[in-house]
Amino acid sequence: MQSTVSHPAPIRVRDSETRQGAVKSHDLPRRVSFDERLRLFLSQWVFSTLHGVTWGDWWRLLRRIRFQVDPRYFPRAMFITFCSVFNSSQARREEKHFASAVRRVRIHPPVFILGHYRTGTTYLHYLLTLDKQFAFPNMYQGEFPHCFLTTEPLYSRLAQFLTIRKRPMDEMAISMSAPMEDEVALCVMTFLSPYMGLVLPRGNGEYDPYLTFRGVAPEEVERWKAAFTYFLKKLTYKYNRPLVLKSPPHTSRLRLLLEMFPDARFIHIHRNPYTVFQSTKHLLQRIGPLFHLQRPDAGDIDGEIIRRYTEMYDAFFEERGLIRTGRFHEIGFEALEEDTLGQMENVYRALNLGGYSDVEPALREYVALGRDYRKNTYRELPAELRQRIATAWRRSFNEWDYAI
Repeated sequence: MQSTVSHPAPIRVRDSETRQGAVKSHDLPRRVSFDERLRLFLSQWVFSTLHGVTWGDWWRLLRRIRFQVDPRYFPRAMFITFCSVFNSSQARREEKHFASAVRRVRIHPPVFILGHYRTGTTYLHYLLTLDKQFAFPNMYQGEFPHCFLTTEPLYSRLAQFLTIRKRPMDEMAISMSAPMEDEVALCVMTFLSPYMGLVLPRGNGEYDPYLTFRGVAPEEVERWKAAFTYFLKKLTYKYNRPLVLKSPPHTSRLRLLLEMFPDARFIHIHRNPYTVFQSTKHLLQRIGPLFHLQRPDAGDIDGEIIRRYTEMYDAFFEERGLIRTGRFHEIGFEALEEDTLGQMENVYRALNLGGYSDVEPALREYVALGRDYRKNTYRELPAELRQRIATAWRRSFNEWDYAI
């Protein structure tokens, strides 16, 4: 089976203000339509990153946490429950019709985009997936990994209608056909993901080890690998093309990824660490409430960001040498922003991807469409916090020549 990859090349829109917390419906101007207010309400109180789970997985999770869902999130839990029954029925249907063919599929060596949150991984993902020689998991497939082969043609339209039009953290356009992190699918399929720490923030760090998978029980590692392989086989069955995959946690899983895909290629993108810190904090403040089933306890959000970044890059620096020559390329976000076409040509040349001349017109058009985009701006960091970041992330500053 081979299907056309639909890529709308989402246009980034203006957003020059730093906002705290998620947008509330009463913050919207009066002229905003009822449809948009409905979408915002659904995203705030009903939809969840787990609405693609199956009933059995959802029930086991509820039992394990002793049904400790906070009352304000009951509508979200009820919606997950409703969806899980539907997902289970469609997953059985999909297994019956496609499982045998999917398991025979051979996955082409993927291209992995690496980098911490807010380093430009999404922008790079959009750019690379303009190339029709590649495929990618889209938003619908990432959110409904158990049944997208069966349900996507019909239900992606409904999902698109009910979904907010812009990402809360940077107001980039949202589309069910746009590239999506495969980590979302892995979270839905296995719960073995640091993203579960946003869903259940009172879990005392239970999901932290799944950032790097260091120290994780072998049976959990194998379960994660099996789910990842099956998800990519389904995508390959649908498109029969090499996949471009982007998920920030993969930055700290190089050894694991190379065990699975020894011929994979990797592109790492970095950005000024101070900006990464500010943008990551903004991200968590904006999207955290959209994940929660529990209200988080008050904590040191600055310390959490610093700690997770450190864990990610300690693993990255230790394991990047495992990648074979000619399979790894590194770029800076600032350089990509300054000279997008030149940097993309360097990527194609360094990784021997081929076909740059074919995709250059689409890249040029995409860059032109985004010329009016204004990035979020942030207040200057307090001197004490700057020093804290500089001390903890010193290797990153030195490695990529950013001024402390």
